[in-house]
Amino acid sequence: VLPPGSFQLDVWAMNDKEKLDLVPQIHEEGNMLYKQGQINEAMEKYYNGIACLKNLQMKEHPGDGTWLKLDHMITPLLLNYCQCKLLQGQYYEVIDHCSSLLFKYEDNVKALYKRAKAHAAVWNEREARADFAKVLELDPSLEQSIAKELRVMEDKIRAKDKEEKNRYKGLFS
Repeated sequence: VLPPGSFQLDVWAMNDKEKLDLVPQIHEEGNMLYKQGQINEAMEKYYNGIACLKNLQMKEHPGDGTWLKLDHMITPLLLNYCQCKLLQGQYYEVIDHCSSLLFKYEDNVKALYKRAKAHAAVWNEREARADFAKVLELDPSLEQSIAKELRVMEDKIRAKDKEEKNRYKGLFS
């Protein structure tokens, strides 16, 4: 027996209003799980919120007012989902999702920052630098964070270059 108020319909059984009303609760639950370090569980919540909104969005004409409102509700959920994916090392998925967001909202600082970090993690130095530069242009207050990320990236590149140099040393002598 479930405690009062804890029963929740499956999303597929909900009407559109119930789905829309559920999304802020899902988002908040995801945020709480994330703060508790439960990354997989938080990611699942964000994914479910995105799925609810995408389901509603499919019933609208792309670009109309309701569709855009739903799209703006998807954006923070998708950014949170990407943060979880970054922590899991799913860098290419982060690049894909952030690129799709940036296609629609080219000045989204959070999407640029997450994509830059993902590019840096997969050795796409040029792309990472370009994204970090755009972040700095849009939000100069992030200068210290970006400088730190660039130092970390440069240190990793130097270590990788040194490792490769040692690995191939003497190979062609």
